[in-house]
This record gives sequence, structure tokens and C-alpha cells, in this order.
Amino acid sequence: MKETLQELTELFGPCGFEQDVVHYIVNRLEDQVDEWWVDGVGNLIMKKSGAQPGPRLIVSAHMDEVGFIVKKIEDNGLIRFEKLGGHDDRILLAQQVKVGTEKGIVNGVIGTLSVHMMKFEDPTKVRRHAELYIDVGVDSKAEAEQLGIQVGDPITWATEQKEMAKDRIIGKGFDDRAGCAVLLKAMEELDFNKVNGEVYAVFSVQEEVGLRGAKVVVQQIDADVALSIDTTAVSDTPEAPMGQTMFLGAGPCIKVMDFSFIANPSVRKKLVECAKESNLPYQMEVFPGIGTDSGELHLGKKGVPTGGISIPSRYTHSPIELIDLKDLMNTKELLKSFILNMRDSNEFSFYKKTINKRGM
Repeated sequence: MKETLQELTELFGPCGFEQDVVHYIVNRLEDQVDEWWVDGVGNLIMKKSGAQPGPRLIVSAHMDEVGFIVKKIEDNGLIRFEKLGGHDDRILLAQQVKVGTEKGIVNGVIGTLSVHMMKFEDPTKVRRHAELYIDVGVDSKAEAEQLGIQVGDPITWATEQKEMAKDRIIGKGFDDRAGCAVLLKAMEELDFNKVNGEVYAVFSVQEEVGLRGAKVVVQQIDADVALSIDTTAVSDTPEAPMGQTMFLGAGPCIKVMDFSFIANPSVRKKLVECAKESNLPYQMEVFPGIGTDSGELHLGKKGVPTGGISIPSRYTHSPIELIDLKDLMNTKELLKSFILNMRDSNEFSFYKKTINKRGM
């Protein structure tokens, strides 16, 4: 799993430029699925049928990573840029980046003032990204263009994946290449002779700029149930806003709600049952600070019962995202358990004739 994640995060794939990730996943899975296609916006959809009839399940993990895009090349060769996805302007300064050009990767750094000049500027000021620039080591616009840099070229962080203590790793793009690794490995490991129904493994695009890929997916597949696999920001560090409700290393987070959707109660209950039956640690996620592909998946056709599994992460949307490999492995096992325990689409119904005190 660690090696798969590293291979995925080394790929260049900010929002709208996920082609390298598509090639990698197709090479890994094309011989193990019944059919696959890439739709008009770039989603990779891979279908595998189980040996017995059952629900039609969409599982989505998004391929795109937050990044930037070249907006302008200044006369002195410095690059102005716009954001692709959500970034915190406070962490942009002095970060190494990679510019993807038709000639290949160009290394750069987001420029900053030397500390020796801080007396000439307010040290508490946060410079907006529109005031910043990327230095690729040239002195003119012509030299930048000779490197292959053009307006519209995508940009990502240049961080390398590194191991830390306690089976933890840091790197870029874990959101959501970690989810892609989970879905990819689950599809490789599952014995579909034991699966009831059909699984559509969706590797979606442009999640970070408005769940756009997922919106297209649910127009193509008439699903009975759906899940998204993504990362979520834990709250276990000492900053003031942290609520100590989700923790790194404490197991996958079963989605209750985020700002994009409220998990279907039956799907959520099924995930909890699968975690307990498989002796997997888990946490419940109530976090309005993020959105996931589930926000569009549940709106498909006449409505799709939808849930989500989140991989705990620290420092999300930064060049140094941090996850626990045990959480990653347990997320994969929970996904596999859910797929193997599917039987009938009616088990995910919102309304059932036999009700409990809450009308479920």
C-alpha cells in the first residue's frame, strides 16, 4: 500500500490535468475489470460484476490534487499564478513547486522576502497569492518560454513522500491519492466470486474545484448506493479551533455529514456494522469544513443512498500532508467488507416499513 501511494503521489495531476493518474490506474486495473471508460471530463470509470445479483455500487475517489496554474509570465521571467483548489495563503511562501509544461517538468519556488528585509515590511502581513510569484531561475520572459512555460500550464507542490515514526508518512497529494490507493488496492484484492452486485470504481476529476467529476458520473450510472473515499482533517493538534473529535491513527472516519451532504442513515449503519464485524477501529465524522464527491453522488438520478469513508489526515491541502498507514490499511479493509456484505439494494432504503423510534 505504501509503495502504491508513493507511486500515485509522484504523479503530476492537479485539477483538470489528471491524465498521468488515469494512465497509471488503467495500467494496474484494466485486465481485472469487466469494462472501463474515460468520460468527456476525464473521469475513469471501471466496472466489475460480482458472481451474484445485487446492488449497483459506485465507489469514488478523486484523482486531482490541489495546485496552481500559470496566469502570466512577467518580463523578468517570474511567474504569476492562480489557485486550483483551496489553499491557505499563509503557507505559500518559499515552497518548492513543479510546473508541468509540454517539454516536461520545470522546478520553481514561490518567492519570499529575505528576513534581512523584514524591517521594510509589516511582518504580520499575509501576502495574498495574487501578490506572489514563482521563480524558475530565469531572467526574462523569453527564457521562461524557452523552458516550455506557457499561460495555462499546471503547477503542483514538489514535496517527496517521506516516512516518519509510528508508520506515519508525509507528502503531497494524499488528498486524494490516498483514496485512489485504497480503491485501487481493494479492486485488486477482492474476490468478486463472493460479491453480490456490481461495483463501479470511479476515479474522478476536479473534485477540489467543485465536485465536478462526480456530478458527471451520476448522470451515467443508475446506482443503488454510493460511497466516496477521501481524506478528512483531524482535530487532534493544539490549535484553538481544534475540537478533539477525530484523531490520527484511530481508524477510518465513517461520514455522518459534511457541508456537501448528510450520509444516508442506512449506509452509515452498514459501515459501522462492517467495521465491528471485521474488528476494525473507526471514528464518526461530523465535520462541516469539507465537501466530498458524495455531495454530488447522492443527487444522481432519483437520489442515491450515499455514505463516505474518510482517511484521517493532518495539514491537509498543504505540501506536508500527514497520514497513518494503519488508517490507510483499515480504510481499505472497511471498503472491502462493505462490498462483500452487500446483498440487496432495499437494505439502503431511506424509509422502511419496520421503523424504530426515530422513524428509520
